Amino acid sequence: MTSFGASGMPLESWILRSAFGTPPDAYLAAAVSLARSARAGCGGAMIHYTRPSGKLPIVDEAIAIAQAAGDVGIRLAFALAVRDQNPLVYGDGADVLAALPEEHRSTISDMFVRPTPTPSDYLDRVDAIHAAIAGPMIDVQYGPAGVQWCSPALLEAIADRSAATGRRVHMHLLETIYQRQWADRAFPGGVVRFLKDIGLLTDRLTIAHGIHARPDELDMIAESGATIVTNFSSNLHLHSGFAPIADAHRRGCLIAVGIDGVALDEDDDAIREMRLVQMAHGGLGFERVWSRGEFLSLAVRNGRRSVGAPGTGTLAAGEAADFALLDIGHLDRDAIMSVDPVDMLFARGNSSCVRDVVVNGRTIVRDGKPTGVDLDAMETEIRAMYRKNVPQFEALENAWQPLEGALTHWFRHQGCC
Repeated sequence: MTSFGASGMPLESWILRSAFGTPPDAYLAAAVSLARSARAGCGGAMIHYTRPSGKLPIVDEAIAIAQAAGDVGIRLAFALAVRDQNPLVYGDGADVLAALPEEHRSTISDMFVRPTPTPSDYLDRVDAIHAAIAGPMIDVQYGPAGVQWCSPALLEAIADRSAATGRRVHMHLLETIYQRQWADRAFPGGVVRFLKDIGLLTDRLTIAHGIHARPDELDMIAESGATIVTNFSSNLHLHSGFAPIADAHRRGCLIAVGIDGVALDEDDDAIREMRLVQMAHGGLGFERVWSRGEFLSLAVRNGRRSVGAPGTGTLAAGEAADFALLDIGHLDRDAIMSVDPVDMLFARGNSSCVRDVVVNGRTIVRDGKPTGVDLDAMETEIRAMYRKNVPQFEALENAWQPLEGALTHWFRHQGCC
């Protein structure tokens, strides 16, 4: 997103700025992202689809993304994101629109304040997507964007349908300080308690972030069997905070590692991301929250569970043939004395150490390059498309500075009281 001018923004403005990154082509955008993930050793990925291209009916767009996953060869969890409230801020956005110069109000209103689906409309869309793309390599899930963006009626409907179908749910929760403040006002009895009461907090739920979850909320999450997927570099880029991952682990929460579209170097390097999470939350001094081997195991096991992949990821008879081959000579480049390869991985690992990736018995990366698609050519093509698309966002670019100022004022003042 830095290429779209979003560097250093908090989520609350970053997410509106992401409109500049609307995919010009659904297949190409997905294939590039998934191929980068595969190159970094990932055999499975979640696409929480928050910004469709709008060039295809949503089912056809999902089919295009499924085709991209199939060409890359990666396992896919697909969750169509949904929002039905608070499009600009966490509350009435009228003051934000009123603060804009008159010539910019319609631009912002037309782009972001749009009709939203009813709960039944959304559930029908997910059913149609499931019928079109679900299979052994694709797990279709429900994707409420977050409690602040979804009405209680929508969340309750998703909870009921998830229970009826057994489909998983992927949802962001308590990512920023402003979401924490909103949740405490909107749910004085507790936002996590609310999710439990309506039946959404179950072992089918994956919670992205959970940065500002409190100890009692972590206990409820642990009791439910829900998974917390932490996105360390995204949290840094967006100034969202440091998640209580060590405490969550000690309390029994299942922990997985994600990127949320913003790895440290904006390169989809999941190995570096895994190392950062382990370093940041692994303990102080001589005290350890987990061994490196234990953390590697839980990241693989819980990550697979979150994307609906079978098994635990162990190399054993009867398990899925999913594994990555890493170059120990690249990691242990000095070869001075015998060192545990896992220690080398967590000290130096990144996507450059990945040689082969096998998923479901198919080699999807060989010698560091995706085999099913031409990643270099696709990146060149999609960059050209994005450059060509820039003029269509001229009105938003002209309105951006006053919009950002109005957002900053709202969250600093009205949004905090």
